[in-house]
Amino acid sequence: MLTSALKNLIKTYPNFPRQGVMFRDLSPLFSDPKTYSSVIKSMASADFFEAANAIIAIDARGFLLGSGIALEIGKPMVLARKPGKLPGDLISKSYNLEYGENALSIQKEELTAHSKYAIVDDLLATGGTVKCVSDIIKSQGLEIIGLSVVIELTKFTGKSKFDFPVISQVSY
Repeated sequence: MLTSALKNLIKTYPNFPRQGVMFRDLSPLFSDPKTYSSVIKSMASADFFEAANAIIAIDARGFLLGSGIALEIGKPMVLARKPGKLPGDLISKSYNLEYGENALSIQKEELTAHSKYAIVDDLLATGGTVKCVSDIIKSQGLEIIGLSVVIELTKFTGKSKFDFPVISQVSY
């Protein structure tokens, strides 16, 4: 039932942000409190969140999901932000998207209190964004124990790049 309610909310925009891309937009989810709450509870029920010391949420829709999950399970949340958005001593890394390039940064001091992290994001396609975060975490001798996303675009086989569990609420 959650899957059909969620799929009814997700909009598809052909040729955005460039020709040939089928953009899956879950923005309408945040306007539907009942389904949004159900998605947070479902995502938070993944076993690996129990073993995680903290959550890493990826800029920007990952923040909306990660904060809900962090509150649901009572664990801290660390932000992985795009360039120029965080002050202080940062660990940064560039990565490729299916339609461009970007970079993410995490405040170094935020990573000193925890050793096991679960990543939260809105969508998994090629896995470039998650791999970037995973590389940052592993470069500090820390561990990623799972990834939770709302949407997985299975044709891109992104989850095959990871040595940790990946759960999604819906697949396309």
